[in-house]
Amino acid sequence: MNYSNLTRPARIIAAILLTAASAASLATPRSETRSLAGLATPARVVTDHWGVPHIQAATARDAFFLQGYTAAGDRLWQIDLWRKRGLGRLSASFGATFVAQDRAARLFLYRGSMAAEWAAYPADSKGWTEAFAAGINAYIDEVSAGRRALPPEFALTGSAPEHWTADDIVRIRSNALVANLGNEVARARSLCLGGAKWEPIRIAIEPRHSVRLPEGLDPCSVPAAVLSDYLLATAPVSFDGQRVAAASAMQLLTAFNASAADEGSNNWVVDAAHSATGRPILANDPHRAHGVPSLRSVVHLDAPGLHLIGAGEPALPGIAFGHNADVAWGLTIFGIDQEDLYGLALMSPDTYRFRGKTRALTSVVERIEVKGEAARTVTLRFSHLGPVIWSDATHAFAVRSVWAEPGASGYFNAAWMFGVRDAAEFDAASRHWGTPPLNFVYADRRGTIGWRAAGFTPVRNNWDGLLPVPGDGSHEWHGLMPASLLPAVRNPAKGWIATANEMNLPPDFPNETRHVGYEWADRSRIDRIGAVLGAKPTFDLADAMALQTDQVSPLALRTTALLHGLSGDTPDQIAALALLSRWDGGEQIDSAAAALFEVWSQRHLRHATVAAVVPATAQPAFTNPALGAVVTTLADPGTLLGSHPETTRRAILLGSLGDAWAETARLLGPEPARWRWGDLHVARFVPAVATVAGATLRAQLEMAPLQVGGSASTPMATGMGGAGFDVMSGASVRMVLDVGEWDNSMFINTPGQSGNPFSAHYRDLYPLWAAGQYVPLVFSPAAVEREAESIVSFTPS
Repeated sequence: MNYSNLTRPARIIAAILLTAASAASLATPRSETRSLAGLATPARVVTDHWGVPHIQAATARDAFFLQGYTAAGDRLWQIDLWRKRGLGRLSASFGATFVAQDRAARLFLYRGSMAAEWAAYPADSKGWTEAFAAGINAYIDEVSAGRRALPPEFALTGSAPEHWTADDIVRIRSNALVANLGNEVARARSLCLGGAKWEPIRIAIEPRHSVRLPEGLDPCSVPAAVLSDYLLATAPVSFDGQRVAAASAMQLLTAFNASAADEGSNNWVVDAAHSATGRPILANDPHRAHGVPSLRSVVHLDAPGLHLIGAGEPALPGIAFGHNADVAWGLTIFGIDQEDLYGLALMSPDTYRFRGKTRALTSVVERIEVKGEAARTVTLRFSHLGPVIWSDATHAFAVRSVWAEPGASGYFNAAWMFGVRDAAEFDAASRHWGTPPLNFVYADRRGTIGWRAAGFTPVRNNWDGLLPVPGDGSHEWHGLMPASLLPAVRNPAKGWIATANEMNLPPDFPNETRHVGYEWADRSRIDRIGAVLGAKPTFDLADAMALQTDQVSPLALRTTALLHGLSGDTPDQIAALALLSRWDGGEQIDSAAAALFEVWSQRHLRHATVAAVVPATAQPAFTNPALGAVVTTLADPGTLLGSHPETTRRAILLGSLGDAWAETARLLGPEPARWRWGDLHVARFVPAVATVAGATLRAQLEMAPLQVGGSASTPMATGMGGAGFDVMSGASVRMVLDVGEWDNSMFINTPGQSGNPFSAHYRDLYPLWAAGQYVPLVFSPAAVEREAESIVSFTPS
């Protein structure tokens, strides 16, 4: 890989790590034998030099048992926190400040029939999940007995890990990304404030569609704080005392929508005819908010009837993406709208109007244990639509989500894919998918490649899902759309398929009647990926890795194209125009133009556009417009820029650009030749619990800051959040798969495979990730043995 655009420390560290790993591969692996209660037959876990556990067992049940045991060994604090957050059990471990979050989380637990839930998954999946949970519990028992160390985060917080059940895992829904509740509320607030005409500046609607105000909805009836419980239920755990508050509801909603927009993914697959290997190549790099430990863990399961390797959330059995012996697959978010906000007219505190009659709310009283205090009793209320998240004396709001459907546990339907033998079987398996909604690309050893959009899709017969609707019976879902009606492609003539969360419904797809979704990511990443894939007759693994770390932004080029032909009025404007006119859109860390562009586009251009054209009364709903929507408006303003659009556009562009030049000079100094994007764009990975740690432990928990290139609009997505330019989201895992010659495959996971801050694999992959480097993803028994760092042999106890 090309190191030229990396910081010198990152280059040095990456080179040292790769050299050390090469030397370590020649050493004899460490060996250990353990007796393990709950294991039925002897088994092994071979951990390679990159911290990947390769689990070798005599039965699938024991493989999943050891996956749970190993996940607890590597990530006990992380998965225990995942379970407590999802089940609403944080207060029992951390105190009364978490009662509100626990109550919110319990609103969104699956509360339907568990028999129906398990029936929605493969027949073996419940047994696998019970084994996985038993493996976690076995490790916890060893910790309790003093045979394994308690991770330091538990001592720091005065808490202890809890035992798991299989039902715990599938009942939790809040780990799956669904859409578009936040934008429904933001759009209602915009319409209430008179911003309907200017909505195209805030967010793009695709395919072309006229948003219709649902009959019976007063957009001003939607409170700004209506999503407080929803945001709290889906929020990460914070130990710094900050909680969702109604007073900051609009700011929180804006931040929520912005972070969701930046959390995309890339995947693509190239067929054998267009691959330099003569075999398909599949690449995937899902983007989510970064964390410590990594959101995902890479694992290899090898047992009779079960052979797969890939990445998934460490609290779930199996993998979400990767490959088995015959088929590879990757995923990105597909824009199905899987939730709706309903307004209820209350007839009394416990009843609401439905189809001209009175219908009762269901109240559930639950006891929340509180550390060091008496337990709290909370009341959860549910309509026939779903949980009530806000109410006053006369109105309430409820959420209907596919989360409530059997089979909607996030990523759990990957179990259907574990044993597929070819592309046709994979396509059939993907039709079971519930949440989150996904673009699957896949390839089999025979050379077939394909794409399938997947996910539970509500049937809305008379509205589009873009605004809240009355819950009086006039806007009911009519079941779920058959999965076969979602789009799919097999072996396209061009020889490749790529997705990046863009609007990829086919031109003839009847979205005006099916209302699958209207809100998608900007096309910047997919345009760059498509341009690169289409420009070469053949594509190899190195090309795939280079494209995953590509830092060219078509959105930046679309934006700077607006400046063509303009001349500045001030020295700052003239200098800024000169710098950006020479720029190729590359957002490398040493780019001065990238630094100026990001300061301009993030801090000035969007807000200047809103200030110039949106009425002041509506501007509170436009605090964070999508850059792509703003650029599209400026490029083709129609009537949105008033009666003199050219004059208004020139004033917006030059005024904001001059202000951006001045701010960049304040941030990076007066000499543009010394400006570097990397000086602003820094990865700072800090675990939530570090905020309550002492200086020594905090230093052990945190990652050293590293400069990173790219942005949210480059294939190497490095999304920002908050007031600054720090990297907040992107690809923790990147994976490139050589279909059929699996040992050639490569991956990276940041900051490391382990969640133990004292493990060698806690941060070892972090500088490699920042440097755009990869490590082997070995699969064959011989390659696993060759890369072994340690081998633990387990015998049943």
